[in-house]
Amino acid sequence: MERVTGIGGVFFRSLDPHRIQRWYVDHLGLPEPVDGDPTVVFTWRERDDAERVGSTIWSPFPAETDYFGPRGKSWMLNFRVRDLDAMLTQLRAAGVQVDERIEELPEGRFGWFVDPDGNRVELWQPPEDH
Repeated sequence: MERVTGIGGVFFRSLDPHRIQRWYVDHLGLPEPVDGDPTVVFTWRERDDAERVGSTIWSPFPAETDYFGPRGKSWMLNFRVRDLDAMLTQLRAAGVQVDERIEELPEGRFGWFVDPDGNRVELWQPPEDH
Protein backbone atom coordinates (compact mmCIF):
# COMPACT_ATOMS: atom_id res chain seq x y z
CA MET A 1 0.00 0.00 0.00
CA GLU A 2 1.28 3.45 -0.93
CA ARG A 3 1.57 5.90 1.95
CA VAL A 4 2.13 9.61 2.34
CA THR A 5 5.73 10.38 3.38
CA GLY A 6 5.14 13.87 4.78
CA ILE A 7 3.46 17.21 4.35
CA GLY A 8 4.85 19.04 1.36
CA GLY A 9 2.87 22.21 1.84
CA VAL A 10 0.03 24.09 3.44
CA PHE A 11 -1.73 26.54 1.15
CA PHE A 12 -4.59 28.87 2.03
CA ARG A 13 -6.58 31.72 0.55
CA SER A 14 -6.09 35.21 1.92
CA LEU A 15 -7.68 38.54 1.05
CA ASP A 16 -4.18 40.02 1.32
CA PRO A 17 -1.39 37.39 1.16
CA HIS A 18 1.35 39.93 1.93
CA ARG A 19 -0.48 41.35 4.95
CA ILE A 20 -1.14 37.91 6.41
CA GLN A 21 2.47 36.88 5.79
CA ARG A 22 3.63 40.02 7.62
CA TRP A 23 1.34 39.12 10.53
CA TYR A 24 2.94 35.66 10.79
CA VAL A 25 6.43 37.21 10.61
CA ASP A 26 5.59 39.66 13.39
CA HIS A 27 3.68 37.26 15.66
CA LEU A 28 5.22 33.83 15.04
CA GLY A 29 8.66 34.70 13.74
CA LEU A 30 8.26 33.24 10.25
CA PRO A 31 11.11 34.23 7.94
CA GLU A 32 10.99 37.56 6.14
CA PRO A 33 9.62 37.41 2.58
CA VAL A 34 12.14 37.01 -0.23
CA ASP A 35 11.59 39.20 -3.30
CA GLY A 36 8.07 40.03 -2.12
CA ASP A 37 6.91 36.39 -2.28
CA PRO A 38 4.88 35.51 0.84
CA THR A 39 5.79 31.80 0.51
CA VAL A 40 7.96 30.31 3.27
CA VAL A 41 10.03 27.16 2.77
CA PHE A 42 10.86 25.15 5.88
CA THR A 43 13.75 22.75 5.36
CA TRP A 44 14.35 19.64 7.43
CA ARG A 45 16.29 16.37 7.46
CA GLU A 46 14.86 12.86 7.45
CA ARG A 47 15.15 11.28 10.89
CA ASP A 48 16.44 7.97 9.51
CA ASP A 49 18.73 9.53 6.90
CA ALA A 50 20.62 12.64 8.06
CA GLU A 51 21.81 13.24 4.49
CA ARG A 52 18.29 13.48 3.05
CA VAL A 53 16.94 17.02 3.18
CA GLY A 54 13.35 17.94 2.41
CA SER A 55 11.07 20.94 2.57
CA THR A 56 7.56 21.95 3.55
CA ILE A 57 5.97 25.03 1.98
CA TRP A 58 3.68 27.49 3.80
CA SER A 59 2.00 29.83 1.35
CA PRO A 60 -0.93 32.24 1.36
CA PHE A 61 -2.63 32.53 -2.05
CA PRO A 62 -4.81 35.36 -3.35
CA ALA A 63 -8.47 34.88 -2.40
CA GLU A 64 -9.50 34.64 -6.07
CA THR A 65 -7.18 31.70 -6.89
CA ASP A 66 -8.68 28.67 -8.59
CA TYR A 67 -5.57 26.58 -7.92
CA PHE A 68 -7.08 24.55 -5.11
CA GLY A 69 -10.68 24.20 -6.08
CA PRO A 70 -13.97 25.98 -5.49
CA ARG A 71 -13.87 29.39 -3.85
CA GLY A 72 -15.76 28.03 -0.84
CA LYS A 73 -12.68 26.03 0.11
CA SER A 74 -10.08 28.13 1.89
CA TRP A 75 -7.12 25.74 2.10
CA MET A 76 -5.29 22.91 0.35
CA LEU A 77 -2.79 20.41 1.73
CA ASN A 78 0.10 19.04 -0.29
CA PHE A 79 1.32 15.58 0.71
CA ARG A 80 4.70 14.14 -0.29
CA VAL A 81 4.59 10.69 -1.91
CA ARG A 82 7.29 8.34 -3.21
CA ASP A 83 5.35 7.13 -6.27
CA LEU A 84 2.68 9.51 -7.56
CA ASP A 85 1.37 7.12 -10.22
CA ALA A 86 0.96 4.24 -7.76
CA MET A 87 -0.80 6.50 -5.24
CA LEU A 88 -3.23 7.87 -7.84
CA THR A 89 -3.94 4.33 -9.09
CA GLN A 90 -4.62 3.23 -5.51
CA LEU A 91 -6.99 6.15 -4.94
CA ARG A 92 -8.87 5.52 -8.20
CA ALA A 93 -9.27 1.83 -7.28
CA ALA A 94 -10.85 2.95 -3.99
CA GLY A 95 -13.38 5.12 -5.86
CA VAL A 96 -11.76 8.45 -4.95
CA GLN A 97 -12.29 11.37 -7.36
CA VAL A 98 -8.86 11.89 -8.95
CA ASP A 99 -7.91 14.69 -11.33
CA GLU A 100 -6.65 13.12 -14.58
CA ARG A 101 -4.05 15.86 -15.03
CA ILE A 102 -0.50 15.32 -13.79
CA GLU A 103 1.87 18.28 -13.77
CA GLU A 104 5.59 17.72 -14.35
CA LEU A 105 7.81 20.57 -13.17
CA PRO A 106 11.47 20.92 -12.13
CA GLU A 107 10.19 20.78 -8.51
CA GLY A 108 8.64 17.36 -9.12
CA ARG A 109 5.43 15.71 -10.23
CA PHE A 110 2.00 16.83 -8.99
CA GLY A 111 -1.43 15.22 -8.97
CA TRP A 112 -4.71 15.96 -7.19
CA PHE A 113 -7.73 14.28 -5.69
CA VAL A 114 -10.85 15.37 -3.79
CA ASP A 115 -11.49 14.10 -0.26
CA PRO A 116 -14.99 13.18 1.04
CA ASP A 117 -15.52 16.77 2.29
CA GLY A 118 -14.85 18.17 -1.19
CA ASN A 119 -11.36 19.47 -0.38
CA ARG A 120 -8.85 19.41 -3.24
CA VAL A 121 -5.64 17.73 -2.04
CA GLU A 122 -2.35 17.90 -3.89
CA LEU A 123 0.14 15.02 -4.07
CA TRP A 124 3.79 15.79 -4.75
CA GLN A 125 6.49 13.39 -5.84
CA PRO A 126 9.72 15.36 -5.37
CA PRO A 127 12.56 14.81 -7.80
CA GLU A 128 15.09 12.17 -6.78
CA ASP A 129 17.62 14.78 -5.61
CA HIS A 130 15.15 16.61 -3.36
